[in-house]
Amino acid sequence: MYSYSFDYQRAADAKAAVAALSGNSEAKFLAGGQSLLPTMRLRLAQPSALIDVTRIPALKDIRADAKTVTIGAAVCHADVAGHAEIRRVLPALADLAGNIGDRQVRALGTLGGSIANNDPAADYPAGLVALGATVVTDRRRITADDFFLGMYETALHADELITAVEFPVPERAAYEKFFNPASHFALVGVFVAKSAGGVRVAVTGAAPSVFRATDLEAALAANFTPEAARAVTVSADDLNNDLHGSAEYRAHLIPVLAARAVAKANG
Repeated sequence: MYSYSFDYQRAADAKAAVAALSGNSEAKFLAGGQSLLPTMRLRLAQPSALIDVTRIPALKDIRADAKTVTIGAAVCHADVAGHAEIRRVLPALADLAGNIGDRQVRALGTLGGSIANNDPAADYPAGLVALGATVVTDRRRITADDFFLGMYETALHADELITAVEFPVPERAAYEKFFNPASHFALVGVFVAKSAGGVRVAVTGAAPSVFRATDLEAALAANFTPEAARAVTVSADDLNNDLHGSAEYRAHLIPVLAARAVAKANG
């Protein structure tokens, strides 16, 4: 018979959460549990304590204006998807959040938990990288380009807590994904964003971690049209090759989805 127990603590604020985790290498922050709890059920993770950060008021704030959208780390996907100001100034991000998983996952999963886990097929990493977002923690600010390091790997220290993410508002943006019908994880997801600084294209699901598609960025910087995206050939080197799709199939999907995202952004 399998027996396993752990301590549960509900943090009142970010400082208390970090203090509870510091010095305990086997403790984990509990943000939404949509990634952590399944690994615990499969006995792939056995934390000695869970520090619940979902009830910290400061981590549930949403602020949006014409230049920046700031979302607290404990805001669930459903609240991002349904937030009126986000839908007005950055609808691509609301659309991304509204198509994560199923209704239960969107009601419980959080922005901070998603990016801290950095699943290769998660949606939010593509949004952060394409929009040039900044991850704010209890001690520093990390650009999205520097935050995601590899499969399930980020720049976070073991006891570092994400408090918010700041998204610059682009001129236009859109996200398209081809998803696994069972999990709704992205087999390939492409987020395209155009701003005064240029075009950024981020791809999730196709490789061990989110990455920028520089060839697509160059083509779309010259001509921001679906036709320009479809004309780009993406190499299958270093892309995922598994039972859900070959590397070559994913390489084919990337410009196709980029073209759809551009059409949506221009629409």
